[in-house]
Parts: sequence; structure tokens; C-alpha cells
Amino acid sequence: MKAMKPTRIIIFAKAPVAGYAKTRLIPALGAEGASRLARRMLAHTVGNALRANLGPVELCAAPSTADPAWRELALPPELQWSEQGEGDLGARMARAALRGLDAGLPVLLIGTDCPALDSDVLCAAASALNDHDAAITPTADGGYALLGLNHFHASLFDDMRWSVSTVADETLERMGHIGWRVARLPAQHDIDEPLDLQWLPAGWLPSVIEALPTN
Repeated sequence: MKAMKPTRIIIFAKAPVAGYAKTRLIPALGAEGASRLARRMLAHTVGNALRANLGPVELCAAPSTADPAWRELALPPELQWSEQGEGDLGARMARAALRGLDAGLPVLLIGTDCPALDSDVLCAAASALNDHDAAITPTADGGYALLGLNHFHASLFDDMRWSVSTVADETLERMGHIGWRVARLPAQHDIDEPLDLQWLPAGWLPSVIEALPTN
């Protein structure tokens, strides 16, 4: 693997609150179970981002960082914090990407929905940015779990239909139109719907279920 230049990892995360996070898993896990899984996925993502040791790790939070839900989490003190703010996902990602790139480092934009996005995958993406304009980790549902950028271009975020099966292909097509060289990393699985639970790491689902009330 090529040497990695310093890279900022920006993690987009919702506070793991029942009824707010991982709502599409509520039919399978209940609101409390979905929130417990969201908490575990958040901790897993933060841990891998820090272990990758690429550079600053920023948690781009929703709702506000002042929300009491965040204070209940024992997240590492070295995390930097920011707020997602208003607008659709594209607007929020664009602001975060531009802010990170303006600080002088390439950025990796990730969420917390893909447990397979471990420190090795993050390092591979950062390494790819040595000689590519962008890197992307597609997901099996047609989206992407990681977007790495050396440059900003608004077309990657504007007027995009999010949460549909064409997001990754549309993003790649737009990158082709602007002439970027893109590293496409192996596809992974997001955990969004009940059928996706089969892709959780071994032992995760039993621990979530065992922690649920039994009344």
C-alpha cells in the first residue's frame, strides 16, 4: 500500500436516540433496540477512524452538538465536533467537505451505517487519494459508504436524489463529466433495513436483542 498523506475523516452521525436513529430498523428491533445498535455502530465507526491514524477525526452531528443526547455518550476526547446544520444531505455534506478541504487536507466523508468500513478500508481510501482526485466505497443498495475528496465540486452534491439505488452511479457519472480520476473501492453493506442485519459483525445482534426489555 502506498504511503498515506494526512487526511481528515468527517463522520456524519445522528445522536443514537430511540425514535430518531436507525428508524427503518424499528420493525425488527423496536425503537430501543435500533437506538442501541446505532450507539454501537457510532462507537465502532469512531474507534476505527481514530485507529486509522490518518489525521483529525471530526464528528459532524445532528441534532445540535448542544443536544443532551451527546453528553450521555463516552466518546473519545480527541474528536473534533461540528454540526450538520440545515438542508438536505447533499447540502450538509457539501458544507462539511468544503470546510475540511479549505483547512488544507483531503477529506473522507463517512457515515456510521457500515461496520465493514474499518481502519484498513479508511487507510486504503486515504492512500488512493495520493494519485486520484476522489475515492468511493459503493454499497450494495446503490449508495456509498465513503466519499474521499482531494478537491471540491458542487455538482457531486447539488440536485442529487438521495436514499435511492442510483446514488453511487450518479456520483461516478458526475465525476466522469468533470474529468476526475476516481478510485472505486470494494463494495460494502450498509445496515439500514431489517434484511441488512445479516451483515452485522458476529455477536452484535444477540447483544442488542439481549439488552432489550423483556416485558
